[in-house]
Amino acid sequence: MTDSTSPDIKALIAQASRVLAQLEAWLPPAPPRIDWSAHAYRWRRRGSRGWLDAVGHVASINLDDLQHIERQKEIIERNTLHFLHGKPANNVLMTGARGTGKSSLVKAMLAAHGKDGLRLIEVDKADLGDLPEIVELVAGRPERYLVFCDDLSFEEGEAGYKALKSVLDGSVASAGENVLIYATSNRRHLMPEYMSENLQARHQPDGEIHPGETVEEKISLSERFGLWLSFYPFKQDDYLDIVRYWLGQLGCPPEAIEASRAEALQWALERGSRSGRVAKQFARDWAARHG
Repeated sequence: MTDSTSPDIKALIAQASRVLAQLEAWLPPAPPRIDWSAHAYRWRRRGSRGWLDAVGHVASINLDDLQHIERQKEIIERNTLHFLHGKPANNVLMTGARGTGKSSLVKAMLAAHGKDGLRLIEVDKADLGDLPEIVELVAGRPERYLVFCDDLSFEEGEAGYKALKSVLDGSVASAGENVLIYATSNRRHLMPEYMSENLQARHQPDGEIHPGETVEEKISLSERFGLWLSFYPFKQDDYLDIVRYWLGQLGCPPEAIEASRAEALQWALERGSRSGRVAKQFARDWAARHG
């Protein structure tokens, strides 16, 4: 049996094969398979492809490690337990002073309830446009997923704003029953506000004030979170309590803990913040020198 393919056809096929090989070299590799046994994921994107990347070593923090935010802990744990048990639960926006335990509280929820099927998906603000795709990926899974957006804020015209608003708003692309969004921000209304926008406010004959459309648009995203939790800077005594707690956790003897007060206050003064994060950073330094 002879090969009836003409030389021209053979040359064309060979050329096409070379072109395909060159194209494959430029294409991003296929995303890896999702490890559904993991407790935490990061949403990764390469080109037009996104995937859930399992976190090998999850930062673990216990609820007891978070001091002087008892009310916030109680509210978010109650909401998370409702979510885990299939009861109605709210998306959560945590706002306020930096270093006061907002993101740590979300990680503590995973540490406390990961064994019960709670999972965490961390999504960067730049990738919020992929939220509908993430929701679709986990739809039908038996686990319960917290989509975590840390340090959330938007500038004018950012695409992620509309995607997040749609998912929170119960649109066609809304989150499934096994997905909640927990977000942290230093800015309560998530978008910058300008003095000129307040001039758009309308005064009604009965004295009622209606904000301008631009202001209403910016406030509306925050209002789509069912729970707002505010975090405040710690008082001096609270800050020192947290320092003592972490020094004890790090194995400092009682006399070294008592001797730390003046330097702990100086440490906070130099950093311009009496936060839990600053207290823990000081405790690490002091424990290394006096433990």
